[in-house]
Amino acid sequence: MGKSTRRIDDIKILCLVLAGTAINLVFSQIASMLSLPVYLDCIGTILAALTGGYFPAILVGFLTNFISGFSEYSNSYYSVISVLIAIAASALASRKFFKFSWKMIVPMLALTVIGGGLGAVVTYLIYGSSLGEEITSGLAYQIYEGFTHNALAADVLSGLIYDLPDKAISVAVAMLLAKVIPDKLFPVREELKFRRMDIKRLSLSGKVVIMMTMVVVFVAGAVSYTSFKQFEDSSIEQEAEYAYQVADYASAQIDPIMVDKYIEQGYDNYYYKQTSIKLEQILAAAPKVEYLYVYQIREDGCHVVFDVDTPEVEGNEAGEIVPFDESFTEHIPALLAGEEIDPIVTDDTYGWLLTVYVPLYDQTGECKCYVCADIPMPDIARNETTFVSRMITLLLGFFGAILATGVYLTNRFLVDPVKAMSRITEEFDYSTPEARELTISKVRSLNIHTGDEIEALFKAFVRNTRETSEYISDAEHKSETIEKLQSGMINIMADLVESRDQSTGMHIKNTASYVEIIIDKMMEEGIYADQLSEKFKKDAVASAPLHDIGKIVISDVILNKPGRLTPEEFDKMKEHSDAGHKIINNMMKTVDEADAGYLEQAEDMAHYHHEKWNGQGYPEGLKEEQIPLAARIMAVADVFDALVSKRSYKDGMPFEKAMDIIKEGSGSHFDPQIVKAFVDSEAEIRKIAEDRNDQKPG
Repeated sequence: MGKSTRRIDDIKILCLVLAGTAINLVFSQIASMLSLPVYLDCIGTILAALTGGYFPAILVGFLTNFISGFSEYSNSYYSVISVLIAIAASALASRKFFKFSWKMIVPMLALTVIGGGLGAVVTYLIYGSSLGEEITSGLAYQIYEGFTHNALAADVLSGLIYDLPDKAISVAVAMLLAKVIPDKLFPVREELKFRRMDIKRLSLSGKVVIMMTMVVVFVAGAVSYTSFKQFEDSSIEQEAEYAYQVADYASAQIDPIMVDKYIEQGYDNYYYKQTSIKLEQILAAAPKVEYLYVYQIREDGCHVVFDVDTPEVEGNEAGEIVPFDESFTEHIPALLAGEEIDPIVTDDTYGWLLTVYVPLYDQTGECKCYVCADIPMPDIARNETTFVSRMITLLLGFFGAILATGVYLTNRFLVDPVKAMSRITEEFDYSTPEARELTISKVRSLNIHTGDEIEALFKAFVRNTRETSEYISDAEHKSETIEKLQSGMINIMADLVESRDQSTGMHIKNTASYVEIIIDKMMEEGIYADQLSEKFKKDAVASAPLHDIGKIVISDVILNKPGRLTPEEFDKMKEHSDAGHKIINNMMKTVDEADAGYLEQAEDMAHYHHEKWNGQGYPEGLKEEQIPLAARIMAVADVFDALVSKRSYKDGMPFEKAMDIIKEGSGSHFDPQIVKAFVDSEAEIRKIAEDRNDQKPG
């Protein structure tokens, strides 16, 4: 993608984001004004997912809630739901589920689960159960009473039922808009790809996503934890201040001089009764305070002065001794000394409580008792849960948009240029001078301008490509010279054999042609695809004429005998396999190991071309795939040419008869797969056989 094309695509994405956000806001406003039982606030999000992919879709979803949050702040809490809808819609769009067929049911249901199901969970966490609210209380209450008896489950089920029509309409409208609007107005769609995690094979884009996700999760976690702790401390401090005010007011109603009499006389004392009534009134006027009581702290425990009754718990009588809870152990010395202490959070006999202690002193400064107020911690915890839920939903929506933007910009300025260079590298063709020029032209056409290290890398990439092309041209020239020398050496050795064995002069040339035909067919049919390659074929064809090089050590009498060989003579003839192996092995010692590839195949052919698939060949009795592949190929070519060729002691066998013998040897003499490739090449084989038999052995 060129620079101008990328700019146009960026503009299209911006327009799609603005249009999608506007569609969401307009449709949701219409639904609200008409009091429709649907929201219609994700049509633009789905449209962006269909036409632009995950990045514009996520931005549309986030911006919709962000903008609507100015008029109704609670909408901003649902930005995470909108982001999840965008991701799901984009993923389903990439899998072609948005079609006017039964497939469209899948995105309808999936988006309903997110919007209605997860949306209900978010609502429950932030606001509590919807049971009793005007909009959904009827259905939710019926589900609660008749089915689940679980408030959250009732909310989720009712949310799904209410949300299904909304998502069905939204999906259908978005699909219609995508069909009507011309494709040229949409940006290049970015696909969401889900694959099995394999970090070693993960793309650069995938690694960037993982890295940014980890950063986002870490930052979100740190921010969430810090904010939570601050809110928790602030909540406890605020509630403790409230409890202190109640306890201070209550302490003002108690005469410290009378405390000891109150403990002894209790309700028998007139002033005790009057004070008890005042304390009951104070507790009733303080809804956040659960327990209000007055203790005198002594060595043997807490001596009750006042203990206001509650609907759930009857207070202790004056003078009763309440033992210290274990959680108070560290505070007992300070309480005995009549000192002021900080609020205490305990979870003991009377539950999870925040307790404040206000000391009451007489005129001499002696602490006569403590006025205590308990606030239930579950109430504070519920506030904390609501705060955390709101904060997390806000952060997830915000960081979802940030992550999508970061991934897009990373792809735009890092991944895409690197991917373009990587992709064009895979298309490099250095086979001919023309191909090399075309490769350099393609590299330059990338025209990467990022103004940073990526652009510097691109320039170095262009320079290295040009230098590589020049190097390959020079190497090709040198390689051609080496190949000519190798070919000349092979031909000289082949001619040496021909000059001694007049009956097999054409044989070494025919077999090279057959080897090439067989390998071509095997590569076409995918036979031994893990072993065959163009280099294998080139080396095999080049070294085929050397398969009988060992005959140079065989006596002329045996080589040129006009009749069949005796068993002794045949045993002598067999020695040419080992002789050929030794000759070529000695040749390999004279060249560099990296340049001896074709000689390795020549050695295999010379040594093992008389081995048989069933293990009854010579010289070592190898069987099946123990026999090198090049030798197994040569075995078919060698036997076939021997059958159809004229010899001093026989005429050439008819082509069809020779083919039948090859077929009969499949699985016993020859590799069955090689025989198949040979038979499948019958037309080419016939032409070579007939052309060669028309010539005289040289």
